[in-house]
Amino acid sequence: MDFSGIIPALPGLWNGMLMTLQLMVMGVVGGIALGTILALMRLSSSKLLANIAGAYVNYFRSIPLLLVITWFYLAVPFVLRWITGEDTPVGAFTSCVVAFMMFEAAYFCEIVRAGVQSISKGQMGAAQALGMNYSQTMRLIILPQAFRKMTPLLLQQSIILFQDTSLVYTVGLVDFLNSARANGDIIGRSNEFLVFAGIVYFVISFSASFLVKRLQKRITV
Repeated sequence: MDFSGIIPALPGLWNGMLMTLQLMVMGVVGGIALGTILALMRLSSSKLLANIAGAYVNYFRSIPLLLVITWFYLAVPFVLRWITGEDTPVGAFTSCVVAFMMFEAAYFCEIVRAGVQSISKGQMGAAQALGMNYSQTMRLIILPQAFRKMTPLLLQQSIILFQDTSLVYTVGLVDFLNSARANGDIIGRSNEFLVFAGIVYFVISFSASFLVKRLQKRITV
């Protein structure tokens, strides 16, 4: 195996890695924001809100991510055309970001819900005794403590999303893996580039997982 062709291709591979990281960061931020809303809906005393959030979570956790990416890329433009009556191109990048946000929100929802439920109910009662309403109690007391407890799980799910971004090859986005595959095909060294990509994914994911475990031990203490 000859890995000498990798060095000249590093600028292109780096651009692919930037695409991967951008997709991951936007997917995580949007997923946590939407997931937090869904978690609060599931914890709501309103059965309607709880059932809507529950149906959302169960649906997206029951279908593969590849299907979600493909659906947003192919079907959303038709839906927008039906609503607006005009052709509205969404674009591969935007459709992938939205797909990641909505798909990961189902998983982040359960993480946030578990984190909120891990906080003692006495703190909610104490906040109400001080005159705080439900929104103030959640924003100022419950959620800050819950996010501290569930930070390792949120980071672990982010690592999984980092690996799942490789699925964007189906809609033509040039992420890190797709960039490595394309560069390998150009010079006839596909195996070497795929091995290199696998090593990079392993090093990043393993290092991040190790740091998450260290963080989890510190939070536990």
